[in-house]
Amino acid sequence: AAVGDKEILKGIDLTIRKGESHAVMGPNGAGKSTLSSVLAGKPSFTVTQGSIEFMGRDLLAMSPEERSWAGIFMSFQYPVEIPGVSITNFMKTAINSRRKAFVQMKPEFSKREVNVGFSGGEKKRNEIFQMAMLDPTLSILDETDSGLDVDALRIVAEGVRSLHTPEKSAIVITHYKRLLDYIVPDIVHVLKAGRIVETGGRELVDVIEEKGYDI
Repeated sequence: AAVGDKEILKGIDLTIRKGESHAVMGPNGAGKSTLSSVLAGKPSFTVTQGSIEFMGRDLLAMSPEERSWAGIFMSFQYPVEIPGVSITNFMKTAINSRRKAFVQMKPEFSKREVNVGFSGGEKKRNEIFQMAMLDPTLSILDETDSGLDVDALRIVAEGVRSLHTPEKSAIVITHYKRLLDYIVPDIVHVLKAGRIVETGGRELVDVIEEKGYDI
């Protein structure tokens, strides 16, 4: 996959099964956020070769909206503010687009505009709320722990864990071991220079913590 003429992903071979949580770790510029953006269908990224299948469907043939309707959710490293749009209307529109009933939030919170005036922790908690409401089959958490203090990290992680079922899968992208102490992955991948160079179990996180990514 590339942005313009710059190739970023240089051959990703990855299979995620129902009920599995996969952690993707790697240095800055390795392609972690590009991977999540490609899966979500961000139009500035071009897939130059290969294929992506999601539950038997050709993901690359689907628009970002269709991917969401099919059950893919992506949380952002830096959630954007949407002035003038209340969280209630935002969620109602999103859920109605999937033909599901809207469940009302706390009135004092739901009237606020999307992420406007929120702290970093509030933005991330709001995204986990959105994830709970949309009930995705595959959740992609792109450095959700970025900018969170310990208490906010624990709240976000508990929210993610509470949504996990044998039918739900997740890709957790992070630099740090601390998030994976709360959201324990089944499989850990190391992504470097656009390729997955190492795959292992939870113990791989400890190796990375000790030796860095030169493993």
